[in-house]
Amino acid sequence: MRIPLDYYRILGLPIQAPPEQLTQAHHDRTRQMPRREYSENALASRRSLLDEAYGILSDPAQRSAYDERFLTTQVESDLMASPLASLAEQTAHIDIAEDNLVGALLILQELGEYELVLKVGRPYLSSGRLSSGGTGLKSGQFGDPQVALSDTVLTIAFACLELGREHWQQGQHETAAEALETGEELLVREGLFEGIRAEIQSDLLRLRPYRILELLALPEPEYVRDRRKGLNLLQDMLHERDGVDGAGDDQSGLTMDDFLRFIQQLRSYLTAEEQQVLFEEEARRPSAVATYLAIYALIARGFAEHQPALIRRAKHLLSKLSVRQDVHLEQSVCALLLGQTEEANRLLELSQEYEPIAFIREHSQGSPDWLPGLCLYAERWVGGEVFPHFRDLSEHRASLKDYFADDQVQSYLEELPVEVSEGFAGVSALAGRSMSTGATGAADPWSSDETLEFGSATAVGGSRGAATSSPASRSRRGNVVTNSMAASSIRSPSASEGNDSMETAERVSFGPRSADRGAVRTALGGGLVAGVAGVAIAQNSASSHRSSQPIQMPHQGMAQNSNAFDRPVVSSPAPPRTPLGERPRPRTTGRSNPKSKLKWALPLWFPWALGLAGVMAMGFGMSRWWRSAPAAIVSTPTPTVALATAGIPGQPVPIQGDLNTATAKQILELWFTTKKAAMGQGHTIAQLDQALSEPKLSVWRKEAGDAQRDGAHVEYEHAVEVKKVDVNPTDSNRASITANVRELRKYYEGSAMKEDQTDDLQLRYNLVRQNNQWKISDWQKSE
Repeated sequence: MRIPLDYYRILGLPIQAPPEQLTQAHHDRTRQMPRREYSENALASRRSLLDEAYGILSDPAQRSAYDERFLTTQVESDLMASPLASLAEQTAHIDIAEDNLVGALLILQELGEYELVLKVGRPYLSSGRLSSGGTGLKSGQFGDPQVALSDTVLTIAFACLELGREHWQQGQHETAAEALETGEELLVREGLFEGIRAEIQSDLLRLRPYRILELLALPEPEYVRDRRKGLNLLQDMLHERDGVDGAGDDQSGLTMDDFLRFIQQLRSYLTAEEQQVLFEEEARRPSAVATYLAIYALIARGFAEHQPALIRRAKHLLSKLSVRQDVHLEQSVCALLLGQTEEANRLLELSQEYEPIAFIREHSQGSPDWLPGLCLYAERWVGGEVFPHFRDLSEHRASLKDYFADDQVQSYLEELPVEVSEGFAGVSALAGRSMSTGATGAADPWSSDETLEFGSATAVGGSRGAATSSPASRSRRGNVVTNSMAASSIRSPSASEGNDSMETAERVSFGPRSADRGAVRTALGGGLVAGVAGVAIAQNSASSHRSSQPIQMPHQGMAQNSNAFDRPVVSSPAPPRTPLGERPRPRTTGRSNPKSKLKWALPLWFPWALGLAGVMAMGFGMSRWWRSAPAAIVSTPTPTVALATAGIPGQPVPIQGDLNTATAKQILELWFTTKKAAMGQGHTIAQLDQALSEPKLSVWRKEAGDAQRDGAHVEYEHAVEVKKVDVNPTDSNRASITANVRELRKYYEGSAMKEDQTDDLQLRYNLVRQNNQWKISDWQKSE
């Protein structure tokens, strides 16, 4: 039979190799043993092909004749090479005995020709070729049928495993999953090699977060089915982990902190509706983080789609968090959007968020209440902090004017109970007040071309509910909003037409979002609302004690290293609020009844407090973690939409299996990847365990720890060429790799680069195999 191999490739040699190199290559290849799962027949078949190649090439006459045929074949292959020509047609061939099929497949796999292994081997696993009457494996012409089948299945499964990892390194995660699943299905069907099957399954589970990000990033509506697949995979992970902040093991290798960052990152690839459905369902576990994210989605949809019913649901969920968390700002914004101005003012007074309150107070000067600043704050927060975390709202413009001018919004708010919407008329007027102070009409520095000026005394009551509007005007609250928001500017009435506190008009500016997105805290980074203050405050002051680094969205590249079995890219998480019970605060509007307040508050508070008491400690601790969470870890692939970037590589996967030129290069690149992680800004020192063993492991742990303590880091770039692979003839668990390495280093102290260096060296790396994983124990210059 004919196979796509040549004698030089079998021995791993160039055609110009001298005789002494030929002998050494044959010796080394003979000493390198495949994995222990192979039968003696497979090893003998492999050895037979190695000996055949050596016998032909070591004889000068036979080598000369072979070289002539080989070069002729190569020229013909070059001439016929085209996009339509198959891989086999463009490769040199040799004829081998049929009982050497398994050995040929094994050599192809060792050479990294995984696709050729599948192309050559899979047809022999088809039902026709397996039949005893045909020319398949069960016919006996390839050796013992059961042994030949077992070895062929094993080789194809290994090829699927390595091909999957290869695609993984290249950032092709769905393609990688298809290869891995092919190998897994084959092993399940044949009922063979449980250990290899577990290895493939482990890779599939670690790959799952990457697949989710890649699938969810696909554009709509062309890839609806693929995006649904991504959501299903995400729900599987959530189920196995027992929720967003659960302690279950999904075998992805992600810690709880990592998974929270992963959730934070994927949010920008989900629509507001998808997030609402997902996180509302997760919040029922209960889950503190999921509740917080569900609130975020409800506010986003409610504002963008002009659905105050969703705002009301968000406000209800916030009431569950308010027992142990300061969410008064969030509640205040929701009250504002529901027209509950008195409650919005009261909630602001309860908030302990110093910077946001200072911002609101500054932009409410001259007003009898804080609503002018709150309007400005809410609009800028929604536009700059909420919408960017939803794929369908990232370019959406936030406008309170448009929201309150919507007839459906007005109708809904008019139908709310009187005690709920008592202050609605105040919102309509407030949303259009001018913030000028005095007769000079000096514009506020936040004002823009879109400044709205309102201030009707008949529309706005006193700061604490002393309504001066007539019963007729109160019965037509929706019309007040429509009239107030429809025009870009409404003149202020004279003092004689309204109460004295409104004698001077105030200006609320709905200007464009700040271009300095970095000054705005990340979504969820300081509460649902607290990020807005960063637009004005963080430009001139240090970042807030509750701020986290801004999320960066350009792609860093999934194939950032040759062994990209890292943790998925995850953006900085935000502080979850803990749902510890429901205790809605009684409303203090002039028309509320103290007795009815007591009846309303206690029954709702008690069951929630009782039902959620079990998650108090965890939820509160999770909230504290989310407030102080670090920045993003790694990046994910660039499918159609660029995924998030960060500067720290994630968790690599150790190299397993046979040691050959391909795996040797992977081992070295794994070391370079872990060195980048340990010595980079993130100083993920634990990753060194994946690539190094003693004594180098202790040396580099100390080196990375010292750099972290000194506030220093190093950026690396590497290029490597493997020259030689040697397995210890007396101990198959020890080997060495000789390679040419170019290393570029940039040394930093803080953010300032101090020095850069470049080395070109030939190094000899000493390896040890521990638990079937190759690690580097030491290295030195090679002479």
